[in-house]
Amino acid sequence: MPMGTDSSPGGPVEHPDLSKIGEALRDRIEIRSLSITGLFVLGFFYTLYFAEAFFLPVVLAILLNLLLSPLIRALKRGGIPEPLGAALVIVALLGAAGGSIYGLAAPAKEWIAKLPGSVREAQNRLAKLRKPVEQVSKTAEQVEQATKVNDSKAPEVVVKGPSLSERFFGTTQTVIAGLLEVIILLYFLLAAGDLFLQKLIKVLPQLGDKKKAVAIARETETSISTYLVTVTLVNLGLGLAVAGVMFLLKMPNPLLWGALAALAEFVPYLGATVVVAVLGLAGLVTFEQVGHALLVPVSYLAVNFLQSQLISPLILGRRLTLNPVAIFIGLVFWWWIWGVPGAFVAVPLVATFKIFCDHIEALAPIGEFLGT
Repeated sequence: MPMGTDSSPGGPVEHPDLSKIGEALRDRIEIRSLSITGLFVLGFFYTLYFAEAFFLPVVLAILLNLLLSPLIRALKRGGIPEPLGAALVIVALLGAAGGSIYGLAAPAKEWIAKLPGSVREAQNRLAKLRKPVEQVSKTAEQVEQATKVNDSKAPEVVVKGPSLSERFFGTTQTVIAGLLEVIILLYFLLAAGDLFLQKLIKVLPQLGDKKKAVAIARETETSISTYLVTVTLVNLGLGLAVAGVMFLLKMPNPLLWGALAALAEFVPYLGATVVVAVLGLAGLVTFEQVGHALLVPVSYLAVNFLQSQLISPLILGRRLTLNPVAIFIGLVFWWWIWGVPGAFVAVPLVATFKIFCDHIEALAPIGEFLGT
């Protein structure tokens, strides 16, 4: 008699296959779990988008904490307690940032004030190169005017929107409030030291889990801080190299262009494009010969190419190098989430996530995908 049947006066009766029922239930549970996970991820992304004013300062403070933690530990080994070391580091950081801004603010403001006239002057010097394009454009405009239908002109409505700086960075009040939040939170994170790790160890019940958590936390923090410190130093080196090249080319205010190059390097692809455009415009305004003017952005591209293709891979190594697809997707995603500030923290966040995945066995495939 076959399994799943039973003899009775009315004939064989089939019993339900319990294994198939179990498989169907497991499939339904997996689909429901995936749906809940997808909804959670979407909710998390939209929370980041709408709560930018809260999350962005927190993320910046955490990244700066990872960047400065090795220095705090070094001061602690030298006998300076963590709260005092955190205060000294933050004061030194604010002093360096304030001095840099004070020194570069005047030439930057002067250059921005002359920007409209500079654009017109650069256009005049490129007139010979633009003649073919202008002829095509003029012909297209004539064709458009010839085929245009004369309709009654509708009233024009002008909607005044936020300024360019407000669109990118927000209002001055928002920026100041965010900076204060970053500074205060950064101090508490640096002064706390290993407080959060100690609390995590207390929560875990088993000794083996405690040891594993400590090992993962130490390795992850060390790798992330090493990456952030290295990238920051490489970008500063790039800025100094660009400043030196601009000095040799007799560009005014070479430190301004070096600082711009160092900051832009935190935004891959887009940052270099902006610097090339700005240096091209500045070169055309500064030098009468077009060849000499174009040498300015070309020199920057040469320095940037050496840094990205030779120096960074040599210093960071393959393990801490991100693949271009991951960088581009991360840049687009964080630009969409938080605009220009999101573009600046995109690569550090993606690199931090990769390093975290490398130290968690279940997430190792994601870390492998993000790497080269």
